[in-house]
Amino acid sequence: MVRLLALATALLSIWPVVAVAETPVYGRQLVFAAYRNGQPIGAHRLDFDRQGDRLVVTISIELAVKVVGITAYRYTHRGREVLRGKELVTFDSSTNDDGKPYAVRASREPDQLRVERTVPGATGLIRDSLPPDLLPSTHWNVYQTSQGFLLNAQKGTRERIAVITAGRESVRTLSGEIAATRYRYEGDVRMDQWFDDRGRWVRSRFVVFDGSSIDYVLQD
Repeated sequence: MVRLLALATALLSIWPVVAVAETPVYGRQLVFAAYRNGQPIGAHRLDFDRQGDRLVVTISIELAVKVVGITAYRYTHRGREVLRGKELVTFDSSTNDDGKPYAVRASREPDQLRVERTVPGATGLIRDSLPPDLLPSTHWNVYQTSQGFLLNAQKGTRERIAVITAGRESVRTLSGEIAATRYRYEGDVRMDQWFDDRGRWVRSRFVVFDGSSIDYVLQD
């Protein structure tokens, strides 16, 4: 037992722990270039605005897959996320998934997260009452790695996740290499996310419906 405790202590001393007081501290903007099977397809941009005790995050995603010069698939997403400390206050998004429109509006109440959403094929608004502590699947917030569920930022549904810490890696960015921790998401959300030692999102990788691999490279 003593030897096991000593080993655990040694591991903790060399394994950086992400310690963030409220939410990760970013600059004004975070931009990723998106690649499909190594080919550029667009960008994912976030803008951060601190307003008193609230953090406003504006999200813009523009992706387009071209085949022989012709656009075969297009994806656009706009979102606005407002947090107070670690708590989601409101979330709004609109998405065009290759011609399929989605819209989500969520607001936190004392005992619930009230969600209104529209999805392709449904008539009118769908209204749900979800647990108030949900965070949206907007990638940037390291606290999502400690959640068992996320609010799907496109569809407004509650998604079950299991997050596994997959180890330490060096992440390539436009300006050089960053030491980061890799997290593997399983369940309804399946992807790999990397966060640096300050809790900042620095990379993503996931596989989409046609088996293509999507990689996000930080333009920093």
